[in-house]
Amino acid sequence: MDEERALCIVRAGEAGAIERVLRDYSDKHRSTFKFESTDEDKRKKLCEGIFKVLVKDVPTTCQVSCLEVLRILSRDKKILVPVTTKENMQILLRLAKLNESDDSLEKVSEFPVIVESLKCLCNIVFNSQMAQQLSLELNLAAKLCNLLRKYKDQKFSNDIKCSDLRLLFLLSLLHTDIRSQLRYELQGLPLLTQILESAFSIKWTDEYESAIDHNGPPLSPQETDCAIEALKALFNVTVDSWKVHKESDSHQFRVMAAVLRHCLLIVGPTEDKTEELHSNAVNLLSNVPVSCLDVLICPLTHEETAQEATTLDELPSDKAAEKETVLKNSAVVYNGMNMEAIHVLLSFMEKRIDKGSSYREGLTPVLSLLTECSRAHRNIRKFLKDKVLPPLRDVTNRPEVGSTVRNKLVRLMTHVDLGVKQIAAEFLFVLCKERVDSLLKYTGYGNAAGLLAARGLLAGGRGDNWYSEDEDTDTEEYKNAKPNINLITGHLEEPMPNPIDEMTEEQKEYEAMKLVNMLDKLSREELLKPMGLKPDGTITPLEEALHQYSVIEETSSDTD
Repeated sequence: MDEERALCIVRAGEAGAIERVLRDYSDKHRSTFKFESTDEDKRKKLCEGIFKVLVKDVPTTCQVSCLEVLRILSRDKKILVPVTTKENMQILLRLAKLNESDDSLEKVSEFPVIVESLKCLCNIVFNSQMAQQLSLELNLAAKLCNLLRKYKDQKFSNDIKCSDLRLLFLLSLLHTDIRSQLRYELQGLPLLTQILESAFSIKWTDEYESAIDHNGPPLSPQETDCAIEALKALFNVTVDSWKVHKESDSHQFRVMAAVLRHCLLIVGPTEDKTEELHSNAVNLLSNVPVSCLDVLICPLTHEETAQEATTLDELPSDKAAEKETVLKNSAVVYNGMNMEAIHVLLSFMEKRIDKGSSYREGLTPVLSLLTECSRAHRNIRKFLKDKVLPPLRDVTNRPEVGSTVRNKLVRLMTHVDLGVKQIAAEFLFVLCKERVDSLLKYTGYGNAAGLLAARGLLAGGRGDNWYSEDEDTDTEEYKNAKPNINLITGHLEEPMPNPIDEMTEEQKEYEAMKLVNMLDKLSREELLKPMGLKPDGTITPLEEALHQYSVIEETSSDTD
């Protein structure tokens, strides 16, 4: 009924009446996302009527009302087939100021029309394959980049930038060709990085270092939304960037990583928005070549070092609480390097673990990022090792029992999701410099068995990557407890009485034969398959393992 009334007035052609009826329709259906199939034909005709109004010279307020209703109607995929034509797409491009001839963007009164036109394009492109093809034909990505260049330094146009970036994200998500066009032809990487710089109001103190005001105000909601859309678009543009081939690429990725470091150290208007912002920053950092992630940490300046030392020296000896606060704040400093960004990533990872759900989507990106950073950058690995795997003192509890980051990660090593448990185990393994003995000390053999079997390291040894040869130092508490630690569970157990100590030799022989017969029966019925370790540390059926060892012995004796 609403559509029929609106259609009659739209066809009549009086601008004031059209504006009023469409405003009423928009207010009533603002939250409508599911439509009745009985009125489908009327909605199609209403869309066609709106496009006919938009080509006329009507007031700006009438254009906005038309576009608001068109945005609502474009949520319905079924009505878009006859509506999505090249002519109608060009009408929206013209209203969004996306035509190359439109250089003037000085009329603030036109901004709502531009924003609504871009929102309509977002819905239509997302819901219509025909619109996606037309966007390629009309070179929409290039037009969007041109519009961004006009607005990138204007603070009062965040709504336009946000809608532009959202549409750019959708195009790059739906078309792999557009990703390549954005990356190389349209120089999307530096452009979108500049959009982020503008949203964060970054002031550079060095080539890859920005000034951080920890006491500054949080980002506004508009700036945060704009930054999130830019991060999502950048993710699509860089999704295939595994290697750096040119020096210019390396520089650009380092600039982007420095901007993302700044992003991690600021907050949004709410806690949820801050987490969303940081989550998108983590996803994008995963696309940055690992050699360029060294800019996430930076040396302390002479002023910072002097200020830290002076602050401690100036505090009286009786001010223990104040000294403790200063030391706590300096916990993000390691080996003369500022580790604030890595500390934020570690805290972000722990929050995602504590959520207890959606580990694959929410946790694996940050775990994978920290793993690669640790593997490639020694200072990051040592800092994370200090935080995640501090020297063992109390080994009375199992490694998976407790509330520390180590306990939480060890619990993940036996998670039902294969991808989650693999990356959790890999992270701890890298922190242990891929040394089996060091990993077993912190996790126990039972928790680490899956990783070691997959890597062929059940017999011990170390991984393929090279790390510095500095040795871990055990605490006195660990050294004293070590002889009584159960290697399987990884914790201290009281010595248990040996049940065969009080048996006679005949009883021992009887129990041994009983066990052999049970294993033989299980093996013949294929309920149990005896396995052994090959010389390379991988698991294989016991017969094959024994055969390989006998071949090695024969070869050795022949050589002798």
